[in-house]
Amino acid sequence: MFCQFSGGGPLPIFRDRRAHSAQKRLKLLQWSRLERVQPQRTRRIRRRRRRKKMLGLGCLNLNRFSHFPSSPSLPPSGSDLLKVASRRFALSVTKTQSPVTKTQSTSTAAIEIDNPASVRKQLANLFDVSLRATVPDEPDAVPLVDACAVKGGVKFGDYQCNNAMGIWSKIKGKQTGFRGPPAIGQAIINNLPPSEMIDSCSVAGPGFVNVVLSKKWIAQSLQRMLADGIDKWAPRLPVKRAMVDFSSPNIAKEMHVGHLRSTIIGDTLARMLEFSRVECIIRRNHVGDWGTQFGMLIAYLFEMFPNPEDVSEAAIGDLQTFYKASKVRFDSDPEFKLRAQQAVIQLQSGEAKYRQAWQQICDVSRAEFDRVYQRLGVRLEEMGESFYNPYIPGVLEKLDNLGLIEDSDGARVIFVEGVNIPLIAVKRDGGYNYFSTDLASLWYRLNEEKLEWIVYVTDIGQQQHFDMLFKAFRRAGWLPRDETAFPKCTHIGFGLVLGEDGKRFRSRSSEVVRLVDLLDEAKRRCKTAILERDTAKDWSEEEIEKTSEAIGYGAVKYADLKINRLTNYTFNFDQMLNDKGNTAVYLLYAHARICSIIRKSGKDIEEVKRNGKIVLDHEDERALGLHLLQFPEVFEEACTNLLPNLLCEYLYNLAEIFTKKFYSNCQVVGSPEETSRLLLCEATAIVMRKCFFLLGIVPVYKL
Repeated sequence: MFCQFSGGGPLPIFRDRRAHSAQKRLKLLQWSRLERVQPQRTRRIRRRRRRKKMLGLGCLNLNRFSHFPSSPSLPPSGSDLLKVASRRFALSVTKTQSPVTKTQSTSTAAIEIDNPASVRKQLANLFDVSLRATVPDEPDAVPLVDACAVKGGVKFGDYQCNNAMGIWSKIKGKQTGFRGPPAIGQAIINNLPPSEMIDSCSVAGPGFVNVVLSKKWIAQSLQRMLADGIDKWAPRLPVKRAMVDFSSPNIAKEMHVGHLRSTIIGDTLARMLEFSRVECIIRRNHVGDWGTQFGMLIAYLFEMFPNPEDVSEAAIGDLQTFYKASKVRFDSDPEFKLRAQQAVIQLQSGEAKYRQAWQQICDVSRAEFDRVYQRLGVRLEEMGESFYNPYIPGVLEKLDNLGLIEDSDGARVIFVEGVNIPLIAVKRDGGYNYFSTDLASLWYRLNEEKLEWIVYVTDIGQQQHFDMLFKAFRRAGWLPRDETAFPKCTHIGFGLVLGEDGKRFRSRSSEVVRLVDLLDEAKRRCKTAILERDTAKDWSEEEIEKTSEAIGYGAVKYADLKINRLTNYTFNFDQMLNDKGNTAVYLLYAHARICSIIRKSGKDIEEVKRNGKIVLDHEDERALGLHLLQFPEVFEEACTNLLPNLLCEYLYNLAEIFTKKFYSNCQVVGSPEETSRLLLCEATAIVMRKCFFLLGIVPVYKL
């Protein structure tokens, strides 16, 4: 299993494990003496061992204390370690392991996902047959298959099976006929069933089996995708009904940059689950539309507009200003504060006048929210806190009957395992709070909406809140004790958006930046850049507007999604709108270039797809084709771990391979290989567009 690590600390170094026996301690002592006496000799020995290790491993560096390959150098932060760990995991035929961190109490590990298009899983199926024949007495042996990485500028294969050393550690000393891991590796090769997908296999170092895929099989696989559509590559999650709870702004407050990450990440996760063939995905906007602050707002609304007919979005004006003005009155005027408190009572009792005022405030807020969601292309179904208010007493009664609720210092609380502070279900004054609402909402989602998987997308600071909520439900028996079993709940945390000063992103006047203003600024900058291009004179105003929106909004989204969600990131317009490097602008330009190549050919690409054939004779053609085929397995990893940054990494690498290898070295239009290379261009464009869709980015077809 992966090593557990805290959010900010490094992975533990298992130095003491080398000294489990007296013999090993003696060897270490002898080596340290040799270093002191003959330092040059020890350096030569170390260099030889490093060279031998590089030649032997070929594709991956194997951690001697784990079955999982590790990164050659560890990044400093816990969130970066998660990124490294998530890219290095062993493949079971039926299960994908994910790293476990203390910052995430719930994990998506052990989700069985059906992904027949995955090259890695297809190879794992072949190696599973071989392992059964090679070591029939080891039924628990699971194929450990991963893609090869380039080491020292050399790549020893496309994929690698890393079972030999693990098997040798189990059977060493038994009468098996094997003399070491290399012999086991060769036996694994010999027992592989015939397959058209494998061109060749070889054993490297201590039994690592390197696999080179058949270029003919790669080409045929791409050809099938072009004929059947990329949705044939979609995996299938074992879930029929799921919910992603995200965005969740508060009524009467403007959406600001703090809502950016939840909205963007949540939308992408919903799209990923949809692509994974989940039958019903609910995109829930759990808005804060209930609470004591509404008494203050209603009292101020009555003071400003004695006639309810005068209330409108235009009359109220800036909602943030309205909220701040009501707060000033609440804090400075005792009589106003009293009226506000009475307004809360009238609202909760259902008084028509107060309910109407509450509804008017909510409607003004929704209009502001919709402007943001329209720009981002985000679909949401609102069900605010007020909806669950009638369910709270019944849910608390059920928990009380189960013996979970206790009296504590005048409040009604629930204690959960591993947390010193209790979960407050009812406040001292008899009122309800966020926990009360979340208890009722989760009960409703499980029992009324019959959801199997509920994903909450909030900042990492709310991790303990949701951890306690889920534990309370497990204690009540309303969620399974096994956190990997369905129905299940998962909290997806994310870091902060920072300014150039390393603090929370704010305007120069220290105000929180309104999200709609931020998005409009991104569009404005893109429009300015487009108008400076020579080609802009041939564009219509509509084309300029749509392209500016696609690039501007896409740049903001991609800058967020390409970062591991647990990591803070610095918001910088100049970086995210740069047309070089890992940015949406660069990726959209690459896609537009592909579309331009296809247009310049003058060929009907649909006709080419019906009658053409892909041939991968050039090494850069093959490299591009292989990377395209790896989309299903990368998507599976991103979906299983709910990490959109893995999808961004894949998309950027695809653009790099196309631009810097294939496009630079393989002429398309006018070459003898034009038909085959046009099909490769089309396959690349299709995969890029699917990635864009999953990330919520609108593709650009010309620039």
